[in-house]
Amino acid sequence: MGRHGEGPAYLALAEGVRRAILDGSLPLSTRLPSERELAAALHVSRTTTAAAYERLREQGFVSTRRGSGSVSTIPSGPRPTAGALSLFSHDDADTSLIDLTKAAPAAPAQLHGAAMRALEALPRHLVSTGYTFLGLTELREVIADRYTRRGTPTSADEVLVTSGAQQAISLLLNTLVGPGDRVVVEHPTYPNTIGAVRAAGGRPVPVPVGAGGLDLDLLESTVRQSAPRLVHLTPDHHNPTGTSLDDAARARVRDLAARHRIVLVGDETLTDLTLDGDPPASFTGSRTQRGVAVVGSASKSMWGGLRIGWVRAHRDLVTRLATARAADDISTAVLDQLVAAELLADDAAIAPGRTSRLRAQRDTLHRALARALPWRVPLPAGGLSMWADLGAPVSTELAELALRHGVRVVPGPAFGVDGSFEDRLRLPFALPPEQLEEGVARLALAWRTLGTAGRRRPVPAQEPVV
Repeated sequence: MGRHGEGPAYLALAEGVRRAILDGSLPLSTRLPSERELAAALHVSRTTTAAAYERLREQGFVSTRRGSGSVSTIPSGPRPTAGALSLFSHDDADTSLIDLTKAAPAAPAQLHGAAMRALEALPRHLVSTGYTFLGLTELREVIADRYTRRGTPTSADEVLVTSGAQQAISLLLNTLVGPGDRVVVEHPTYPNTIGAVRAAGGRPVPVPVGAGGLDLDLLESTVRQSAPRLVHLTPDHHNPTGTSLDDAARARVRDLAARHRIVLVGDETLTDLTLDGDPPASFTGSRTQRGVAVVGSASKSMWGGLRIGWVRAHRDLVTRLATARAADDISTAVLDQLVAAELLADDAAIAPGRTSRLRAQRDTLHRALARALPWRVPLPAGGLSMWADLGAPVSTELAELALRHGVRVVPGPAFGVDGSFEDRLRLPFALPPEQLEEGVARLALAWRTLGTAGRRRPVPAQEPVV
């Protein structure tokens, strides 16, 4: 057990547990070891663990019931509201506001040419009804070829085209998850994933993602104990932490899904956005596995206004999803599919410019943050955003104050299932460099106005681990 300075050991222990709860590495409602068990594990006296638990109870981070033990919680008092910070509540016409809420790229220069070629191809489709239940054959073939080149042999009948990746995720959840079913999600994770699980009647079960990525041992124990219906993971450039699974981890989670007969969904919407190192291997592996489905999108790799997504899965699941989808919107717009087919087929020419632009924007944001703010911000190897450690549980307060200074950010708790991550902030680097620098300058002004310098938490040399 580490200690900070010369303070009492129980304070260091209590602070370590409090931090683990706030940053999401210790999910809420987790049963904690007894005082005796924790003392034995940390080689300290029971007096130390009893005092630490008592302090946590006083602060509202531990709740204890006779006969049920102690569980992690968060204070139930008034909390700052983020009602004005919704991703969808503001007017994009306000050009004075720097918006750091959207992790989506600008359109590539090739979009106009792709749209013109799509218009030229449109007449041959006008003789049909325009309903493409699985998606246009030419688009599905382009998507299938992409997976084949990445090492997963794929045919067009293993691809379902959707109106964006969000519809693909919702369709999978609504088809496979019933009321009360547990769904394992990373913690933190994309807010709309949590919303989609709950909208389908599922119960999100969080597994922490730390600086080193997903905790695979905890994932396996969580699957054994909670018997989930589905596991949702973002294997490449995870939103918001930026971490990725290596080849061994991918194989391990596929094996886990097969052994426990659960559906494994890999969100590959950020796969094409590798900025450093080699592109990631296919999450599906070298063969089609019945229980593994992946979701892709042109919205992150091409343009947010192009609402084209897809599911790559076993053909039986694709057919089932297409049948369920008919009750929703039947099919995706033909013209949008033609544009996406042109862009995806030309991705080898588009990718270098996209990578160069995003890398420059990422580096600009990282340098600006290092100069202006005392936060700890890891440099991601890909994706569209950074996950900043503020050093104090003030994310919601900072987001509200930043809005008054002309910059919009989404506070950390939006990426958790239970109010965690008050000491974290997601910062996308999708804007041009000059806007990113100005956004950081405004954030720094808000930070100074917040006056957190005296409230920053001490960082023990080695935090206690529960």
